[in-house]
Amino acid sequence: MSDQKKLALRPLEDRLVVEAVNEMETRASGIIIPESASKEKPQRGKVLAVGDGRFDNEGKRVPMEVKVGDTVLFTKYGPTEVKVEGKELLILSQSDVLAILG
Repeated sequence: MSDQKKLALRPLEDRLVVEAVNEMETRASGIIIPESASKEKPQRGKVLAVGDGRFDNEGKRVPMEVKVGDTVLFTKYGPTEVKVEGKELLILSQSDVLAILG
């Protein structure tokens, strides 16, 4: 939670704040192709903050599976883009996370 206090943004329930990692594809010839020019694929990012989890139908808190510091793959159209303290960040629901890398 100490990393979350440094960030002026605290996600609620099952949401998380992610800083996107720019991915580039390198071809065998050595040509680097930016992600925007390549085929559609999931995004990658580092988790900066997480909420406390959502509530189930019985009112019990469902804990988050991701934690601060995880690198995740997430759907391209799920996140909301925000700018905080000069940084471009993404807010997304845990359901938009496809996998935790590592």
